[in-house]
Amino acid sequence: MQGTRSRVLRVSVVGVAWLALTATVFGALFFQSQRTVLLAGHSAVVSPSPRPYAVIRTGPLLPDVRLPSPAPVGVEIVLGASAATSMSDQIERYALVAAAPQGQIEVVRDAVVSLAWAAALRAVCLAAVPPLLWLLVGARRRAQLRRLLPTWYGVLAVAVSALLLIGLWQPWQPMPTKSTSQAWTSLPAFLGADIPLPASLRGVEVSGDVDSQETARLIQSAIGTYRNSHALYSAAAERARQLPLHQPAEGETVALLLTDRHDNIGMDAVHRAVADAAGATVVFTGGDDTSTGNEWEAFSIDSLTAAFADFDKYGVTGNHDFGGFVSGYLADEGWTMLDYQVVPGPGDSLILGADDPRSSGLGAWRDASGTTFAEVADRLAEAACASDRRVGTLLVHDAQLGREALARGCVDLVLGGHLHVRLGPTATIGENGQVGYSYTNGTSGGAAYAIALGKLRRDATSTLITYRDSRPVGIQWVVMQTNYQFVVGDYVALDYLAEPAPTQGPSVG
Repeated sequence: MQGTRSRVLRVSVVGVAWLALTATVFGALFFQSQRTVLLAGHSAVVSPSPRPYAVIRTGPLLPDVRLPSPAPVGVEIVLGASAATSMSDQIERYALVAAAPQGQIEVVRDAVVSLAWAAALRAVCLAAVPPLLWLLVGARRRAQLRRLLPTWYGVLAVAVSALLLIGLWQPWQPMPTKSTSQAWTSLPAFLGADIPLPASLRGVEVSGDVDSQETARLIQSAIGTYRNSHALYSAAAERARQLPLHQPAEGETVALLLTDRHDNIGMDAVHRAVADAAGATVVFTGGDDTSTGNEWEAFSIDSLTAAFADFDKYGVTGNHDFGGFVSGYLADEGWTMLDYQVVPGPGDSLILGADDPRSSGLGAWRDASGTTFAEVADRLAEAACASDRRVGTLLVHDAQLGREALARGCVDLVLGGHLHVRLGPTATIGENGQVGYSYTNGTSGGAAYAIALGKLRRDATSTLITYRDSRPVGIQWVVMQTNYQFVVGDYVALDYLAEPAPTQGPSVG
């Protein structure tokens, strides 16, 4: 009995030592780790900090920023290169992202959580080595090893053990350099007491390293942008939750269609409020979520994903998303990206789609992608007509890509955008006698051309599609006008048995 208690005590002591060593190694590894992410238009290095602040290192031209961390640990973010063409453009972009920050918060949180898991795994392995060796070797063998330490066998054993530990520790990985001391000034003190600040910014601090009147004026302008953007979109989202929208009956599923957001992340909370008011559980993006398709616009995709994190998400990319980055980034964030394959869709229906083959930038130029518009339309029609079950939804950026599938009578509803105006639903009788509909959504970001970051430049549109019995059965559009007031369209039932109803003409949206 005495021997059993002694063994239990030794194992307990070893276990406690292992836990203590694990915690110590975890802290050392975690707070010296880092990860590169795309953040607010920058390639940014994120690293955890034991101090309870979120610190943003902006570079030599702007003051660093510090604010209390909402998490148990702090974080330090070092911003890298940006695609902004001027300091004023960069600061205005910061203001607009700050007004709708949830997507960027999720990016940082995911990076820190990932670093924590990696550090925990390495800490468990490293901390387990000493106690496991202690237990496995045993008392008699440990006494023998102590006698062998002065010999070359002992030296070799120590060297091999050290190499194993170094391999697990990986000290050659670059460690972030963090400032240990820095003077911080509250934002009200930095700008002056006569500059009114929103309550959400009063806890922000800036470094005292930059003392430029021009910088202060730019920050004052950005605060005005932040205040206006945050207030307008927040108030609009509250009103959207009260809109009198068609409600799904038992057995019905509602999807929200968004197209041509063009980086206007302020509208994402509004669109989510519309979706909630209508009982939607599915979201479609019809493309042009960015203006150029470049990595610096990842903040737009992050925001959209964060707004609809708990929804089923389907997407295609538009001509302004061309290049592969947007499609891959959406897929990495959990979107089902449609690529000529018929897949399960909302309400037990089938959905099909493909990216737009064209490429456009902020100007009028356009590059060919190697696949023509007509070839994409034919390929989609063939995929739809070859399906064992009828395709309920064909999601594309430009509804003209679904014209051939409608003509053959192989799809119920073609959804698109691209035109920045709302068209339809327009009925078509296919060559097989089947009725199908085409619908074009307006710009969900309120974009004129490919620019929508910030204020609305034209009415912002989203559309609700109701599904029942494995097919779309109704459409209702919602428009937020440039004065931030709402107009709600009538719920239009899609009748697949009768003669096509008169089509609705175009309406700016």
